[in-house]
Amino acid sequence: MSGGLPGLERKFARFGQAVEVEGGTEISGYASLFGDADQGGDVVEAGAYAASLKAVAAAGRSIKMLWQHDPAQPIGVWDEVREDARGLWVRGRILSSVAKGREAAALIAAGAIDGLSIGYRTLRASKNTKGQRLLSELELWEVSLVTFPMLPSARVGAKGDSAPLGDVLREMAAAFDGARAELARGTSRG
Repeated sequence: MSGGLPGLERKFARFGQAVEVEGGTEISGYASLFGDADQGGDVVEAGAYAASLKAVAAAGRSIKMLWQHDPAQPIGVWDEVREDARGLWVRGRILSSVAKGREAAALIAAGAIDGLSIGYRTLRASKNTKGQRLLSELELWEVSLVTFPMLPSARVGAKGDSAPLGDVLREMAAAFDGARAELARGTSRG
């Protein structure tokens, strides 16, 4: 993804039932879930965002709402970003006065976009016995609306969405992962 903030890592979460879109512009739900391993094998621990959220508030800044991690394409504002027992919960408004915001709202309503992704820097992490990276302190920079999330267990969907498009997108992501793994095996052989 070109245009992203340099040096930031990313974590994805699927919209689904966790995030609601109301009136085409208001969005809320989980951008990150604690204790769930993502496709990269990382697990965010409870409290990982606490210091960062406190520092952002103390500095009078806000976590940015971007389109596909592109800092040149802010599409709204996060009115509330907080940790709870499940994970990182966000509530904000997609700005319909911004062209990309109107597009994003339409794509979410149609089910074509169903993910959130966080942009962050790892401040403290360790490995568990499974080889997973346990992220215990993160510096959160932004939460983006994205096409392909990395954390399948956290999902978002527009209100009234009954189509199984999320299943189709998960299957596509799995197919891409399989193809990527096959390419990696092919290049290591020869």
